[in-house]
Amino acid sequence: MSEEALRRLRSQLGPVTTVAASEAKNQFGQVLESALRGGAVVITKHEMPKAVLLSIEEFDAITRPRAQLDALGERLDALVAAMQKPRARAAVDKLFAAKSEELGVAAVRGARTKR
Repeated sequence: MSEEALRRLRSQLGPVTTVAASEAKNQFGQVLESALRGGAVVITKHEMPKAVLLSIEEFDAITRPRAQLDALGERLDALVAAMQKPRARAAVDKLFAAKSEELGVAAVRGARTKR
């Protein structure tokens, strides 16, 4: 289990240094410098990964995409809410009720107006 957990951490964080919890406690300054120099330091207890020490830069790099994803989620929620309004529902109902010939004409018309 510990090897699999370390493999997963390495796939997500890149190269990592592994340090036993007792060593991290006794030599925290060196462990901190290691994290600041390059990447993550995985702290283990009984050979099992228990914590990860990251520099602020690494933390920001990991969490920034999450903030962007949250913003996209909010935009999607707003679009879905707009689609629930009566006018949008009527347009969707009309779309699904349209015959294939009508859809073809609308597609050609839309392609011509985009030019």
